[in-house]
Amino acid sequence: MDTAVCFSPSSTSSSSSEPPIKRKLPAEKPYRGIRMRKWGKWVAEIREPNKRSRIWLGSYSTPIAAARAYDTAVFHLRGPSGRLNFPESAPDYAADLQKDLSAAAIRKKATEVGARFDAMIAAGRAPAAPIKSARPDHKPDLNEYPSPESSEEN
Repeated sequence: MDTAVCFSPSSTSSSSSEPPIKRKLPAEKPYRGIRMRKWGKWVAEIREPNKRSRIWLGSYSTPIAAARAYDTAVFHLRGPSGRLNFPESAPDYAADLQKDLSAAAIRKKATEVGARFDAMIAAGRAPAAPIKSARPDHKPDLNEYPSPESSEEN
């Protein structure tokens, strides 16, 4: 696991001649619900609602596959209101949405999705980066002056 080094001034020392304290901060996770093993595999798991137990979602070669497995489980556990890594893929998960799935059924669905994405990425058929949403999310540049052609005054 990569770590970043952060330098902060010592709170107990007022002298500027002492070196700053080094703190190790964990590197950012690329997606929710996943982590990287020491040997490079990506794993996904999720907590069951109102329980202390976790549902193991599998081990994957890529973080995208692990994140897709996590998204599948989140969608089946919490519905469309769950926080997804890829919200634009929610309709894909909704196609086979069933109420009151068991932990084993959720695990099975999530591992199927994750394994499918791992195979697609290994074969070079899936993007290595997150898929952009098909929704038009055009945000205008607020620092740009409007041109006369785009003016809506009549």
